[in-house]
Amino acid sequence: MECQKIINFGNQLLRRKNVDCTREDSRLSRCLNTFDLVALGVGSTLGAGVYVLAGAVAREDAGPAIVISFLIAALASVLAGLCYGEFGARVPKTGSAYLYSYVTVGELWAFITGWNLILSYVIGTSSVARAWSATFDEIIGQHIEDFCKKYMTMDAPGVLAKYPDIFAVVIIIILTGLLIFGVKESALVNKVFTCINILVLGFVMVSGFVKGSVKNWQLTEEDIYVTNHSIYRENQTQEEMLYGVGGFMPYGWKGVLSGAATCFYAFVGFDCIATTGEEVKNPQKAIPIGIVASLLICFVAYFGVSAALTLMMPYYQLDTNSPLPNAFKYVGWDGANYAVAVGSLCALSTSLLGSMFPMPRIIYAMAEDGLLFKFLAKVNEKRKTPVIATVTSGAVAAVMAFLFDLKDLVDLMSIGTLLAYSLVAACVLVLRYQPEQPNLAYQMARTTEETDNNESVSTSESQAGFLPEEEEKCSLKAILCPPNSDPSKFSGSVVNVSTFIIGFLIVGSCILTALEPSILIKAVWIIAAILVLVVSFIIWKQPESKTKLSFKVPLLPLLPVVSIFVNVYLMMQLDLGTWIRFAVWMLIGFIIYFTYGIWHSVEATYAASADAERNTDAGSDSCK
Repeated sequence: MECQKIINFGNQLLRRKNVDCTREDSRLSRCLNTFDLVALGVGSTLGAGVYVLAGAVAREDAGPAIVISFLIAALASVLAGLCYGEFGARVPKTGSAYLYSYVTVGELWAFITGWNLILSYVIGTSSVARAWSATFDEIIGQHIEDFCKKYMTMDAPGVLAKYPDIFAVVIIIILTGLLIFGVKESALVNKVFTCINILVLGFVMVSGFVKGSVKNWQLTEEDIYVTNHSIYRENQTQEEMLYGVGGFMPYGWKGVLSGAATCFYAFVGFDCIATTGEEVKNPQKAIPIGIVASLLICFVAYFGVSAALTLMMPYYQLDTNSPLPNAFKYVGWDGANYAVAVGSLCALSTSLLGSMFPMPRIIYAMAEDGLLFKFLAKVNEKRKTPVIATVTSGAVAAVMAFLFDLKDLVDLMSIGTLLAYSLVAACVLVLRYQPEQPNLAYQMARTTEETDNNESVSTSESQAGFLPEEEEKCSLKAILCPPNSDPSKFSGSVVNVSTFIIGFLIVGSCILTALEPSILIKAVWIIAAILVLVVSFIIWKQPESKTKLSFKVPLLPLLPVVSIFVNVYLMMQLDLGTWIRFAVWMLIGFIIYFTYGIWHSVEATYAASADAERNTDAGSDSCK
């Protein structure tokens, strides 16, 4: 009896969401097109980092080879982007990684993903709002900071900011009002700011290639020493240690890879596109195109700006805080700084909108499923926007921007985002090899352009999957050489177990490396890599689902496995304090889930009604 209770409780935690994607009805307004999604992805991803990050990474990590760092980071981000793209084609609904996890791995994992995405977006919104305020204040001569420090100082170092940022609160309130007003209006504002940002970056790239010199990619140790001799009157050995050995790759491959890890975070933000599933006119095509196109545009921008910077002036003279104004001053174009200031404010505006836009949609999706309080799912009938969720998320972000400095909390954004990326990659891996089942979201998504003939073929294939099949016996032959060309329950289970083993090996290896980077760990890495390859081969031998989608991730199972590894490795590089804060946030989330969500879940209601119906049928049969 007790064992049955435990099993039932486990089933509750792992129950999956059924979504019928053939139904077009949505409480939100379908008004966005592909260009809107590309602009949203570019605006959210191509934030103020492009105006700061390139200088810091080039000077301290990679030198001119920062262009290779951005290439590696872009390839790693595309892996996650492709996985999001396939799910956008499979499940064109609001919820992003939260919904994808709910459909695939169950309710508890979905709640964890959604809860961490909320944290990421709240901190992202608050920190970008403070950055907007600080940038604007710097342009006008720091009058806001001087006034607040003089009359509104908060004396709580390590807990609160030095002064409350009223201007950041005003910015958040304005954008919250814009988001409540309507999706189309928000998208229009985003497009305007994104286009201005792209134009400014285009100007920076052209300027760099016109005023730059390839000699700055071919510097020798003697050039570095002579240039810095008047500034650093110390021995040459110290300067070599500070700035590498010159050339295109002064810090070697180690510096390039270190720079790539930092640059990876510059591509975070495209996932906001996946939250628009119920507000796009043709989500099955628009979401994959929007994600891939926005990542490509962002890579070209980062690549071009970093190349222009390192061509305009020697990498070791770049300013880590404001590299572009410093570079224009170096080449004698001081007036270009006004264009850079306008571009950076536009970039911060789109980045802020990109953080605020998906946050209420995640809250709305979770509330509609019953995992968060139901009143948060209320939609304005006239504007078709999740008004309560938008106001609530804006209020929380405004309070955090008002009181906290947030520098110590920014790493928490990384955990939430990387966890979501990892789960989405794992879900793609699992779903591609599952037998087709009725009423599941990934089975129902169909593109509008498919012909009737294709539909009939698909239907017949699908019906064939529902016929009773012989019980397959577990054997090495059945695992390595499956008898069927279509996925079966057994082959699906093999993939589920294999994916779990791969996840366990990757997480375990990354944890050991973070705790004890020694020679012994290298041996562990080699063993883990061999085992991952063997298990990946087993997955590759299983039959894939033949469900027709507008977009599919290529090279399975390789790309999702590599994506999981990259994301988990970066998560394990975060410090202990960040993980402690993460544990506190998760504790709050579990209290909400186990006291409210698990009992009010819509899927629980469906399951209860189905059980009651079965009991009624059983009772009527016994009466006969």
